[in-house]
Amino acid sequence: MLYPSLRSSLRLLSLGLFLGSSLVIKAESLPVTLTAADGSIRVEVAGKLFTQYNYTQADKPYCYPIIESDGTSITRDYPMKSTAGEEHDHPWHRSLWFAHSMINNVDFWNEGAGDIGKSPKNKGKIIPVGTPIISGNRLTTEDNYVDPSGKLICTDSRTLVFSATSEGRFIDISVTLHAPVNEPLTMGDNKDGTMAMRLAEWMTMQHKVKGTMVGGTGHIVTATGKRDQNAWGARANWCDYHAEHNGTTYGVAIFDSPNNFKHPTYWMARDYGLYGANPFGKHDYENLKDVHAGDLTIPAGASLTLSYRFFFHLGDEQTAHVSDEYTKYISTP
Repeated sequence: MLYPSLRSSLRLLSLGLFLGSSLVIKAESLPVTLTAADGSIRVEVAGKLFTQYNYTQADKPYCYPIIESDGTSITRDYPMKSTAGEEHDHPWHRSLWFAHSMINNVDFWNEGAGDIGKSPKNKGKIIPVGTPIISGNRLTTEDNYVDPSGKLICTDSRTLVFSATSEGRFIDISVTLHAPVNEPLTMGDNKDGTMAMRLAEWMTMQHKVKGTMVGGTGHIVTATGKRDQNAWGARANWCDYHAEHNGTTYGVAIFDSPNNFKHPTYWMARDYGLYGANPFGKHDYENLKDVHAGDLTIPAGASLTLSYRFFFHLGDEQTAHVSDEYTKYISTP
């Protein structure tokens, strides 16, 4: 039997725990503003730069820079600009982008002589059709994928939704690839792809460059617990890359939609800071002899949609509650 005073205390404690959990779940939303500029869309959170969608400056659109809530930039500056201490490899790794290395035997990932021998020699371009459309915190755009001769290989429709709360900043990206009406579209099995980032040098793991150990304090972890080097090629619902910098830990998780092809996806997570989801790399990631084991053919006139969420946070995957954020992502229409 509980005495009245004890019963009242327990009720107050239960109410306090409930309210406390509600405060954790209902993070404060922050205002997001999109503004069109010359060849780009500027994205601000509470009046401060978050990122910029650049669609005319390179062979494919990309988001650069990516700024955390305290003003720290977490993606590599090169090749957009030169920063001391950064490696100048892979100039086609532009901050945050979507592309694949083998689409109807045209390479839209690498540029120039990049990866010749492993990817197609023909390097394509992803060219915007008109100007992206802004609606609140949402950006929609259409793109043409063309080969070196100018032939149209396919098109895409993209939606990018930018948001922010007191718990982090988010980019939701959905890309629908449309096969031509007169021929199928084959997404070839290749490790180079697809929804990716190139992180700042201080976020990388320790790795060798020309025999010398370089890099930062980075760690990689997947939803299944694969860590660091073991994360490359692993399949999981999400993957997180984080590192300590100037006394603070910064991280970014990529969430794979359950509706995506080959969910849970393969993770192209490298120690030098290349990081992305690639559902089309089966033979590379599983070390198979059949180089077409992971091919996907989209019938003529049909389409394929791939959707992802980027969660930019402070702390590692545990303190940022990445698993809980993924549950929110898949629970939201």
